[in-house]
Amino acid sequence: MPEVKLTAELRTEFGKGAARRIRRAHKVPAVLYGHGTDPVHITLPGHETLLALRTANALLSIDVDGTSQLALPKQVQRDPLKHSIEHVDLVLVRRGEKVTVDVPVVVEGEAAAETLVVVDHNTVAIEAEATHIPQQIVISIEGMTAGTQILASDLVLPSGSTIGMDPEALIVNITAAQSEAAAEAELAEAEAELGIEPTVNEDVESEEDESSESADPDESTTEGEDQ
Repeated sequence: MPEVKLTAELRTEFGKGAARRIRRAHKVPAVLYGHGTDPVHITLPGHETLLALRTANALLSIDVDGTSQLALPKQVQRDPLKHSIEHVDLVLVRRGEKVTVDVPVVVEGEAAAETLVVVDHNTVAIEAEATHIPQQIVISIEGMTAGTQILASDLVLPSGSTIGMDPEALIVNITAAQSEAAAEAELAEAEAELGIEPTVNEDVESEEDESSESADPDESTTEGEDQ
């Protein structure tokens, strides 16, 4: 993963008021820590930081007063409405150092007909070098049949990466798709347990009544009577 260079400024003001002033200036308050050092409070450029953090586990090269340090985003706080970045916690890393991070899972391909694909984990924890973290883990389900299960140990990882979670964890499960009749039966059973009366289609009931009324036996004639 390529490094994204960001130039930061040291932050000397703290508190909610100071943070609001920083955001009004289109910047992001952040803290840089790790490797036993004291936390360093910094301010990052807003637009560049927003673009950089669109990628999961973005490797950042933070320049503070002419000194560059590598860091990974540990926690990103976003505004729930504006989706802007409110604050970033950055953890220092070194080249060659291994870290454990959550990497997104991407499922590709089409499973066999009449199957249902269930993704149990949208991310997987892997251990990789800080400078070689994959952006995603791709899982191909092309042609897979019902009953197929993909475990964490089945994943194909980049060279130098290892699973950082239970190898037996279920990632993707492929089951037989439920038929419409089975779904209706299951729904009816659930409604019965809740004491819900089955609904009656009033239009169908009305048509049946009209049909029975029009078939009056007294109005029918036989072939012999017509003669």
